Amino acid sequence: MPDDDRIKPTEKELKARRNRSIAIALALAAFVIIVYLGSLMKLGPSLFDRAM
Repeated sequence: MPDDDRIKPTEKELKARRNRSIAIALALAAFVIIVYLGSLMKLGPSLFDRAM
């Protein structure tokens, strides 16, 4: 496919894509943290008192 046939995104579209990507990354990080903290709360403090 020649480069002439491709659609080049405008500066505004590139900025919107970047903002969307950042928002998705932050949402994913928040979800991971929530799941991790929920797991720690469910297992309780005895999780760290186990014998090795």
